[in-house]
Amino acid sequence: MLEVLLVDDEPLLLESLEIILTMNQINVTGMAHDGKEALSMLRGRHCQLALVDLNMKGMGGIELIQRIKEEFPGIRILVLTTFYDDKSITDAITAGADGYLLKGSGKDAILSAINGIMGGQNVIEPKVMERMAALLKKKKDITETGMDLLSELTVREKEICILVSQGLNNKQIAGRLYISEGTVKNYMSSIYDKTGIHDRSKLIVAIKE
Repeated sequence: MLEVLLVDDEPLLLESLEIILTMNQINVTGMAHDGKEALSMLRGRHCQLALVDLNMKGMGGIELIQRIKEEFPGIRILVLTTFYDDKSITDAITAGADGYLLKGSGKDAILSAINGIMGGQNVIEPKVMERMAALLKKKKDITETGMDLLSELTVREKEICILVSQGLNNKQIAGRLYISEGTVKNYMSSIYDKTGIHDRSKLIVAIKE
């Protein structure tokens, strides 16, 4: 059974999430009200996924994400917040968040995001993806269009980029192309070097431009 830690400073939201997850055969291993409490809980129990709010008193979500990725690299992180300004999005993704969802998304979206993340995908709320795309344009992280971005890639690298944009992880891409997962990782390293984009979520946005 999937073990999930909930981190939010809103007690009513924690209770609601616990009910939703429990009813869908997901075990809530703990409920923390800030980052410090969350880290303490993680050190004493098994957890595979953390649902993390960003704006909390004490240790906030961004610092918590960084600390989790440093101390517990195997734990996946889904941001669940009301904020989707440029700074919140950039800081969370850079810190290592595997998904970014808005609190108003609803039960089905939350459950779908959890399944996607645990399946190896990066799950980004459509509204957040739009902001990321606008941010990438503003900072000129890509050239002019997605096609320009891919122009320097080999045929195989372009093929892998298309599969990445469809949400497939390295293992799934390897199975689709009948190559090893290690080979996919090598291709991804080459793609990152050629495009200058070293983040999977940002690469997806750039490809879809």
